[in-house]
Amino acid sequence: MFGIVRPCQHVMCERLYADWMGHLCGLCLALRDEHGHLSRLVTNYDGLLVSVLTEAQSAVPAQRRRAGPCALRGFKGADVVESAGVRLAASVSLLLAAGKVRDHVADGDGVYARRPVAAGAGRLASRWSSDGMATAGALGFDAAPLAAAAGRQALLERTSARPLRELTGPAEDAVAAAFAHTAVLTGRPHNREALEAAGRGFGRLAHLIDAVEDLADDRASGAYNPLDATGTGLDEARRHCDAAHAEVRAAVDELDLPRPELARALLVRESARAVSRAFATAEGQGAEHPAGPAPGDPDAPPRPPKRDPGGLLSLACASLVCCTCGLYRPPWDEEHEKSLCRRCDPSDCDGWFDCCDCCSCCSQENGCCCDCSCDC
Repeated sequence: MFGIVRPCQHVMCERLYADWMGHLCGLCLALRDEHGHLSRLVTNYDGLLVSVLTEAQSAVPAQRRRAGPCALRGFKGADVVESAGVRLAASVSLLLAAGKVRDHVADGDGVYARRPVAAGAGRLASRWSSDGMATAGALGFDAAPLAAAAGRQALLERTSARPLRELTGPAEDAVAAAFAHTAVLTGRPHNREALEAAGRGFGRLAHLIDAVEDLADDRASGAYNPLDATGTGLDEARRHCDAAHAEVRAAVDELDLPRPELARALLVRESARAVSRAFATAEGQGAEHPAGPAPGDPDAPPRPPKRDPGGLLSLACASLVCCTCGLYRPPWDEEHEKSLCRRCDPSDCDGWFDCCDCCSCCSQENGCCCDCSCDC
């Protein structure tokens, strides 16, 4: 399970969180039904956005079916999304996962440095890529930008003196293509340009956040990191993230969305949370600004979260994260998540965390469904 948009039930309206879970479970089951149980490992939070965008552009809610009891839902059933958007999300998730695995194999990361593991991972990536391309073809989606993204990225990273914006290009093109095809699925071609803009902004944002989150570990291991490779500090990286988020928000505002609530909550509010989460962690780990206020000082950065211990414990916890679709988080991840997991506070009504942005989930029909005291 990977992705930057990971909404928390404590900061999202209950109705929207249930809708999001419907898309998440629908994606997991679509992968199982079409590609086998093992493919459920590629369930991807960010790939899920194409399913959400497809429903957002539809005049009526996406078709849902009743799923049987699942351990991840406390052995309860649920209404899960079953639509072309979910199948597109499955295709995107398979292709992204295949590219990610191939990247690990090429870099020889961790256990991928062992030949038997690398060989098995390579075959699995080929299978996922083939399955993803087949599903994309059935939906009329040209998945070439997604399939080529990892290769293009590796080529750029091997070439010296590349500007940061150029390094984010493959991710931008891949996400733009996936977002734009949701306009085709819903018969809203006038949304295509804005969807491509939103996709490019989100692709750049995801690439930058991934670089920020990996910065300390990459420096410790000597691995490639686009921030160090381009001489980009955290302050400049934050400005790039702010600009990318602003582009996403502006593009979402231009979309013709009959059902905008969940799409806006994820692309605007939750992506802003992802930015804050990444930089709080990086600064807490001392990736930059090693000297600073003393502990206990109100201006001090948050204390660093527990580090991943590696070894069998890390492998077991990673397996549990996969098996629970990310609902379980190990202590070194969960601790920091909790520090940022808070309800909307009216006293914090400024910037991206404007309390009244909660009202993106409200409507005249349903009234105010957020738990802040702002006037929706």
